[in-house]
Amino acid sequence: MNLARTALLAMLAVAALPAPALAEERFAVIVSGVSGSEKFAEAQKGWVSSLVSTLQKGFGFAADRITALSENGTAPTSATRENLTRTLAALKPRLTADDTLLVVLIGHGTFDGTVAKFNLVGPDMDSKEWKAALDGNPARLVFVNTTSSSFQFVPALAGKNRIVIAATDSAAQKYATMFPQYFIEALDQVANADNDKNGRLSVWEAFTYAGQAVKQAFDSKGTLVTERSIIDDGSNGVLAKTTFLDPPPAATSANAALAGLEKRRITLETEIEQLKGRKGQMPAGQYEEEFERLAIELAKISAQIRSAK
Repeated sequence: MNLARTALLAMLAVAALPAPALAEERFAVIVSGVSGSEKFAEAQKGWVSSLVSTLQKGFGFAADRITALSENGTAPTSATRENLTRTLAALKPRLTADDTLLVVLIGHGTFDGTVAKFNLVGPDMDSKEWKAALDGNPARLVFVNTTSSSFQFVPALAGKNRIVIAATDSAAQKYATMFPQYFIEALDQVANADNDKNGRLSVWEAFTYAGQAVKQAFDSKGTLVTERSIIDDGSNGVLAKTTFLDPPPAATSANAALAGLEKRRITLETEIEQLKGRKGQMPAGQYEEEFERLAIELAKISAQIRSAK
């Protein structure tokens, strides 16, 4: 197969990726399972409270689009299998292909060598049951399992238009994790986690920030690293790098011209990430030419946006 044909096939494959997440609506399901001790119960309570507040105040999630199930919740908000499956089933008819659904698991997980589970109040749910509960969801899914023994959820839930994150990447990592603390911190401290400094936090940036912070925490203690996070978006990071939890600037701007520029900027940023993803399949020189063209246009658009504000 010649280089030109290889490049064409790669471009067609990337073109089939979902469009950037210009979501009409954003929903979140946060599940804080069995804590196992007073210490973990306090930590989980704080993480859930912080996450709910950050999604509402920092990312503009509507309060009625966030569902939080917890160990000590009242009957309808208790983190049970029944409440969880009912919640996800009720969401499906409300979701569209333009929406984004964020699911975050906080607590403890187990892996018996065959099946990975998330610990709930009462019967637990394994990765296959989670898959069944989420199948049929038309929205872009951002699934974040922050628990120990969570790695098996990645291959079980990975699929088209899905970003799946786990706090651990092997069966050996079965201890309580620090990942939830730093993942939520990334969302709360966008300026610190926003690696490309475009004013928005991608799912990839949040994942990267949390993973690096975990490693630094172990390094500062001089102890063996017992958790390494993992991500799968089916596109070598392109989908995660172009998916954001906040509404696009174009959706909130009253200035029609500015909204158009913001929309074009997001499109260009997505095209650049897609281009990077297929660099290895492109003929010599073509990548640099395409990158330069997109980068120049992006710089012009960014300058126009700054002038229009």
